[in-house]
Amino acid sequence: MNLVLLNENDFTSTDRVTLTDRRFHHIKNVHKVSLGDTLRVGLLDGFLGEAVVEAISEHEVLLRVNLTEPPVPALPATLILALPRPKMLKRILETVAAMGVKEIYLINSYRVDKSYWSTPWLKPEKVDELFRLGLEQSGDTRLPKLHLRKRFKPFVEDELPAIAADTRALIAHPYNASACPAATDEPTTLAIGPEGGFIAYEVEKLEAIGFTAFHLGRRILRVETAIPATLSRLFPAY
Repeated sequence: MNLVLLNENDFTSTDRVTLTDRRFHHIKNVHKVSLGDTLRVGLLDGFLGEAVVEAISEHEVLLRVNLTEPPVPALPATLILALPRPKMLKRILETVAAMGVKEIYLINSYRVDKSYWSTPWLKPEKVDELFRLGLEQSGDTRLPKLHLRKRFKPFVEDELPAIAADTRALIAHPYNASACPAATDEPTTLAIGPEGGFIAYEVEKLEAIGFTAFHLGRRILRVETAIPATLSRLFPAY
């Protein structure tokens, strides 16, 4: 935990916070703080700053908080992702939150197993947990938004053109594709398929609304590896 992420209801006064949950146990057992120690903190969807440990017991920690810094810039990316296997989904949601992606659409695809949509990791409280872990890792405060779209064709035809409008629209696809474009701050809509990739029909539907397929090289990567590798190639360091 590189950042203690605070909620509005953690505050007992304008600049005092009391924690008793998972964050308290991490502060006590991992950071092993003492009175007067300073922690990096941030308010969810708000500013960053520091907190001084004013009291700590077996059950809670009291922090004096000073929030003065705006959150780090978001990555100018909207991620369109074919729903991965549940075990992989957990890691991916945490990773994209850590990397600064704020808009994520999980979509259906021919190679997405129908059972994946029933995973408990798509429940709002589980998604929130994973996103918070990613923010704590990277030192960010702004929660991403997750959108679920279970029908490929209606989403691509009816919604995606507006989502991708005025952006660099790209498909990460290892076959019959162009080389990866140069890194830029340009707003980008990035589509990444499931294990095995999008089928030809799906690529054609995406290309029909203005998407361009590109590859990262001759190596075929797993989705959980392809996502951070692709984001790192498409955008300057944030």
